Amino acid sequence: MKFSLFPILLVQFLAIGNSISAQQSSPASFAYVLQADALANSKAEAVAKLAACGRDWIVLDANFSSDEPWTAVDLAAIRAGRAGRKVIAYLSIGEAEDYRAYWRREWDADRDGKPDAAAPPFLLAQNPEWKGNYRVKYWQAGWQKIILAGVDKIMAAGFDGVYLDIVDGFETFEQDGKNFVDDRVNPETKQSYRRDMVDWVKAVAAHARKTNPAALVIPQNGTQLFAHADFLGAVDAVGVEDLFTNGDKLQKAGDTKYILECLTPMISAHKPVLDIEYPKRKELQLQAKEQATQHGLIWLVTDRQLKTLGESGK
Repeated sequence: MKFSLFPILLVQFLAIGNSISAQQSSPASFAYVLQADALANSKAEAVAKLAACGRDWIVLDANFSSDEPWTAVDLAAIRAGRAGRKVIAYLSIGEAEDYRAYWRREWDADRDGKPDAAAPPFLLAQNPEWKGNYRVKYWQAGWQKIILAGVDKIMAAGFDGVYLDIVDGFETFEQDGKNFVDDRVNPETKQSYRRDMVDWVKAVAAHARKTNPAALVIPQNGTQLFAHADFLGAVDAVGVEDLFTNGDKLQKAGDTKYILECLTPMISAHKPVLDIEYPKRKELQLQAKEQATQHGLIWLVTDRQLKTLGESGK
């Protein structure tokens, strides 16, 4: 059978082209602090600590606290602490959080973890592992409108990009009892739940880059999506949790091997892989650092609640 190499070469060219910009801004260290109000007694003190932390990239919640957002002045001060530093805003795109400004009390007025009659059609039951976080049909327009409005606020505040959480939310819809069905088809969209997430991340990326063409877009987890060339092309880096450890024990070797295989396209494209580990035991911290370094990843060892700067390197 005859076939053309052009599509293959084009995909490789696009991946390499994207990797050039990634290499130029690749960090040697990063911080991931979602509870900055626990890092310091005031926002001014938090700004000073973050400015002086020495990290290349800093991922923060879009707000310092529930009622106090970061301002452009705050971000400029944090950014000024290190040449070339990027400050990136956390945004959950695969779950709704009941402590966010968009949340409405009537969505779950009795707080039983199940959407009430007044809830929008995209809202599903609460995640049993994270109280206050609700699964969503992330492909629905109602949810996407809310999140894209959040992207607008993030970019207007002066962040350098977005760090997207619950990108692996598609796994919930692939679950069938104790098993998972890869590439399961979504009856609402007639394509796979994975493809729906790829399209969603691409939409977020395009929206952010309308304001800032250089905006960084960094998904967390969901590494199976790198099988889609257009997903690889749309993102600048990826965050991965618990790659080598799982709390205070080693991660299952098979799970580590699988994720590293999924990350092959990113590593080949020389795009940064941010490895976030949460062990408390010193020997496991050391092992995680060594393993990440051997694989060319940028490691962060920190607390699960993301209240501290932790330790980071490459």
